[in-house]
Amino acid sequence: MRRMILLGWLVLFLAPMAWGQEKVEAPVWNVGDKWVFTQGSIEVVKNDQNGYFLKFSEDTCIQENQGCKTIIFEKSVLKRIYMLSGDKRKKYSKGLRNILKFPLGTAKEWKSAYSSTPLFGFGVNRWVNDYSESIKVQGWEDVEVRAGKFKALRLEYKRVITGTSNFMPTGVGMEIKNHYWYSPAVKYFVKCQYDKAWNDAKEIFNWELTSFQLKK
Repeated sequence: MRRMILLGWLVLFLAPMAWGQEKVEAPVWNVGDKWVFTQGSIEVVKNDQNGYFLKFSEDTCIQENQGCKTIIFEKSVLKRIYMLSGDKRKKYSKGLRNILKFPLGTAKEWKSAYSSTPLFGFGVNRWVNDYSESIKVQGWEDVEVRAGKFKALRLEYKRVITGTSNFMPTGVGMEIKNHYWYSPAVKYFVKCQYDKAWNDAKEIFNWELTSFQLKK
C-alpha cells in the first residue's frame, strides 16, 4: 500500500517535469493562417518548397516586421530567410532572423548577429549598426490574452549594439530586452512585452493576440 502511494506521488511529481522538458517541434503553417493582434496582423499568403510567405500589415509593430511587408520563413526551424521587395527576393539580413528556432524546449539558448541601419529615427539610412541577439526559453506559463487562455513558452530576447559606422558611437553597448510567449495551440506568439527602454519610441509597443484562424 505504501509503495502504491509512493508511486502515485512520483507520477504527480514527474508529470510537470516531463511537460516542462518536452520539446516543441516546428508547426505546419497553411495558406490562410492568420493572427490578429492589438495592433496589426500577420497572414500566411503562400506555401511552397521555398518556405512560408508571411505578410505583415502596415500597422504591425516595426520591430516585428523589421520594415518588411512580406518575409519568407524556412520550414524546418522557422527562421527568416528572405524578404520580398515587390517581386524581388532578397536574403534576410535584419533582426529577429532566428527569433524562432525549433525545436523549442525549456532552457534552450541561441545567439545571432546582424548589421542594419536603424529601423526608425534620425539614423535611418544614415549609418549602419552591428547588433548581437540572444534568445533563451525560460519555461512554460499560463497566459491569458484577448484571444483566450493558452499554455505558452516564454522567450527572453536581448539585443545589444556592438558597433556602428556613426561618427558618434554613443549607442554602442546599449541593451534592449523583451519577452515573447509562444503557444503551440496557436502556432505563433500570443504576446510580446517590451522593456521600458523601448517606451521612447512610438513605433514600438507591447501587443497581444486578439483572434486567430488556422486552416487545415
